[in-house]
Amino acid sequence: MPQLLGEYDCKLDAKGRVRMPSPLLKQLGEHEDGEAFVFVVNRGIEDCLTLYPKVVWDEVSEEVNQLNTYVKKNRAFVRYFFRGATELNTDSSDRINLPRKLLEYAGIEKELVLFAHTNKIEIWAKDKYDGVLEEEPEDFSDLAEEVMGKVNKGTSPEEA
Repeated sequence: MPQLLGEYDCKLDAKGRVRMPSPLLKQLGEHEDGEAFVFVVNRGIEDCLTLYPKVVWDEVSEEVNQLNTYVKKNRAFVRYFFRGATELNTDSSDRINLPRKLLEYAGIEKELVLFAHTNKIEIWAKDKYDGVLEEEPEDFSDLAEEVMGKVNKGTSPEEA
């Protein structure tokens, strides 16, 4: 699965459908004419939805299914993670129809942003996404050092 990248401003139609941008679909690879792209959408960890290519969803859900459900926190996580999860196929116009309950959860009414990163796509109400970006840390370099400073083969930022 290739790295997904990009931010795409989109609009919902009256039926809750959004057209997947062509540059984003190209990142997912080729498909036969008339063959749909298959995704799974669920509640995101924040106030957004997460759209997974089906192959990625299968990997992630397999990992979640490894949790010991005799542990209360694990059961709660599993329930919340899978709640509302829905398989979606693109139609002949490369649109997906997002479930109304999930749209309500994320506060998406008309304008939305598809934020593609790693191997998934976050779907945000445009106003909420803009708000998250406004909360950018004052000093991004400090955050980068804290989060990424030890990625260099276990060395501390001072040793790198």
